[in-house]
Amino acid sequence: MNKRLYITGFILICTAVACGSIAGMFLFMIRDLPQIRSLETVTPSAITRIYSADNKLLAELYKEKRDPVSLEKIPAYLQKALITAEDRQFYTHSGIDLKGIARAILYDIMARKFVQGASTITQQLSKTLFLSPQKTLLRKIKEALLAIQLERRYTKDEILERYLNQIYLGSGAYGVESAARIFFAKPVTKLDLAECAMIAAMPKAPSAYSPLVNPELALKRRNIVLKQMRDTGIITDDQYRKASEKPFVAVQNKAASPAPYFVDYVKKILEKEIGPTRLYTGGLTVHTTLSSKLENASDQAIIHGIKNLQQRRKKDPALKQEPQGALIAIDVRTGGILCLSGGNDYNKSPFNRATTARRQPGSAFKPILYAHAIEQGFNQASLILDAPVSFPGAKKNKPWQPENFSKTFQGEITLRKALTHSENIPAVRLLDQLGISSVIDFARKMGIQSRLSPYLSLALGTSEINLTELTAAYAVFANQGIYIHPYCIVDVLDAGDQIIWKPNIEKRIAMSRENAAIMTNMLEGVIWEGTGKKAQVIHHPIAGKTGTTNDYKDALFIGFSPAVATGVWVGCDNFLTLGPKETGARAALPIWMEFMKKALENQEYEYFDVPDNMVKIRINPNTGKPVPDDQTDDSDGVAALFLRENSPE
Repeated sequence: MNKRLYITGFILICTAVACGSIAGMFLFMIRDLPQIRSLETVTPSAITRIYSADNKLLAELYKEKRDPVSLEKIPAYLQKALITAEDRQFYTHSGIDLKGIARAILYDIMARKFVQGASTITQQLSKTLFLSPQKTLLRKIKEALLAIQLERRYTKDEILERYLNQIYLGSGAYGVESAARIFFAKPVTKLDLAECAMIAAMPKAPSAYSPLVNPELALKRRNIVLKQMRDTGIITDDQYRKASEKPFVAVQNKAASPAPYFVDYVKKILEKEIGPTRLYTGGLTVHTTLSSKLENASDQAIIHGIKNLQQRRKKDPALKQEPQGALIAIDVRTGGILCLSGGNDYNKSPFNRATTARRQPGSAFKPILYAHAIEQGFNQASLILDAPVSFPGAKKNKPWQPENFSKTFQGEITLRKALTHSENIPAVRLLDQLGISSVIDFARKMGIQSRLSPYLSLALGTSEINLTELTAAYAVFANQGIYIHPYCIVDVLDAGDQIIWKPNIEKRIAMSRENAAIMTNMLEGVIWEGTGKKAQVIHHPIAGKTGTTNDYKDALFIGFSPAVATGVWVGCDNFLTLGPKETGARAALPIWMEFMKKALENQEYEYFDVPDNMVKIRINPNTGKPVPDDQTDDSDGVAALFLRENSPE
């Protein structure tokens, strides 16, 4: 009797120990399993799309190219094809396939390594969401336990939808919608039977079966899936035959973004404002200010302008480096960037010469100096001396003596003529009268943020600034004296179409409306009387200014219509010369003209703003005196705009 009790007790103890060990092992295995409830908060990484103002797709941003869709949008053939290929018992098992596991274990033992995984769709989802891809027995057990928990908490359709949006399908495609767009250039809703079978064939070996990597192997695998669908009664013999005979035609890879410099600029801003994680995984929609029509016009104008410049440079074998061109156009009234070309070829050089490069603007800086003079009470008829002048130089006993480009002097001339003919000496004298610090302060109001050196050479544009800020400053003249900081993003929407970010647009009064009109009129004079005469072929009101730096290293033309302000820069990245006589009028203005013709094409004829308290008076450009009414010879006078109370007598 006692012996039986001892034996029974021993068995009970052993059983308890065994159960405890098993329970301990079970607890050990599940102690670090993730909470299945977290599936409800797992948001698949999705594609962010950037659009132009006319709703053209500019770029897709993603960490994984994933575009989640609801199960209702996924064709039934694709769902059935994938279940047939991956897990035929999906709708009947409880998360794991015991027969499949037994069969896989047998194969693995025979091969002495993991050959078959026998993973159901639910197991694959649990592995994708919660576990590492490492093949170990412990991970397989965890995978099975998670699958059972998933099945207890979620419906089959919920699990299938998650799986179809999570699974990797090769060539950077995560999920069936992304695969449809990458492989067939269409949304998943538009896939036919053969295309559905192709996508369903990939989970077994995505890298090997991708039709973009190995089209022949992909077709063989697709046809195996089609045969399985026929054998299980999902499709008919006729459907099988037609689908299996359909060839795969590789989708031509889309070219880089149609506005790559602009897209880079947008990305840089959004990475700072909303963070790179949300930008590249959040499935956002970004609306921008860019006009795809004007962006194309900008790119073409630069291509043509640089080509013509290169033809001229071929005459000098020492001029080897390819010049670069940059262009930015801004909506005068809103500050929105309409187009942005930061160079000739983004693929060769993604450096943005419109927003990032700082170069000397040369005489293109002079309008800021003259605008400050007008603000200080000067008018177009005010006289300034164009004669040799000497200032103390930076080096001892070596004075600085600025020179005119023409090497000639005209004596006293009006501010209008000094600007329209881009004379250097009058500009330096004017800066000296106004005070350097005063001009720098005014330049800040006009939106010039780059460092400006406090020397008289500032009048000649020797301080390096970027094309964007200079163009925005010119827009002030056309916008009634109001400065608007250029912006490129209208808004950012989340996956639920809710606005999550909008720019705070900086706007301020930089100068009076009347004085902005005067400056516009003076810069119209550059077109009709001065260095920008080539642009007279544009039959719309326009104004602007050329810029050329020493040794022809930089050529610029910044100009505007009542609606669009456009800046063009041409130069070499290594600061070498563009070549003899490659001035702003010769190297940059033709690009500006070609672009503006397109920008103003089919646009309503629009005049520059002229306030009611202003008057146009024909003056002698040298003396500033009004030309008598009975003197009808246009060569003797130019029409200049004045405040009534500050007009010449």
